[in-house]
Formats: sequence, C-alpha cells, structure tokens
Amino acid sequence: MERKTKINAEDGKQELLITREFDLPLELLFKAYIEPEIVAQWMGTKVIKLENRKHGSWQFETSDPKGNVVFQANGVIQEFLPDERITRTFEMENSPFPPQLEFLEFEKITDSTSRLTMQIIYKSVALRDQMLKLPFAQGINMAHNRLQDIVNQLN
Repeated sequence: MERKTKINAEDGKQELLITREFDLPLELLFKAYIEPEIVAQWMGTKVIKLENRKHGSWQFETSDPKGNVVFQANGVIQEFLPDERITRTFEMENSPFPPQLEFLEFEKITDSTSRLTMQIIYKSVALRDQMLKLPFAQGINMAHNRLQDIVNQLN
C-alpha cells in the first residue's frame, strides 16, 4: 500500500520536507494539531501541555501498559497563525537527537481537502540521516492515517 505521507530528503541537506493531502477541510486539519484531545488520539500520546500561541510551549508523554514513561517530547511555539502555520521546536527527551525546528504549513486545496507541509530542520545532515534509519516514515504515515480517521469521525 502506498504511503500517503511523502517524505523528501535531498542528499547533503539537513532537512526533511514532508507533505500529506487530507480529505479534510483546512479548519479541521488545523484543529487536529491544536486540540489536545484530538492530538492525544491520533498521536497515541498524553498531552501534558499545548499552549497554542507565540512563545507558548508544548509537552507530550507516552507510557507503556505498565505506566512506565517510554517517550517524552517538548518544545516552544515560535509562530502561531490559525489555519496557516505553526513554527515550533521539537525535542525528544532521553534521546541522542538535539532539538529540531519544524515549520508546519496548512493549505486549503478545496472546501473538503487540505494539505500539510512540514519542513523539519536537523542540526546536521548526519542526524537527519540517522532519523531516516528509524521507522520514522512509516510512523508518521500511520499517525497521519489515524488523524484522517479520527477527524472524519468528528466531522
């Protein structure tokens, strides 16, 4: 099955360009990134904090069935333009990866479809390439598939 979330990694660049078209109106796609209850569902994580404003911060945490924390991530929102753009840092705690910078752009295609474009900038090409060796591509595609399904149920 073809992955709907496309990842472009140009040789020698320390960035990824990720694009996905959704069968969702722009407003609902954007809402899926800013409503803690919806984020928690499609990301499969607990939203500790999500301050959707310039200089706001966010924090997510995932636990295993026994309650042990297995993933923690946090960052600061640098720019927040409703239904247009979110610029934020992303840092995984207890990981060899330093913080990265993410530019999320939301675009209306038609009244019922929209596009998300994410540009992620890593500290180095080597770190970006290391991330690509992980099951990152399939993970983000699965998360975006869940986003589509969950928001369709709300629609």
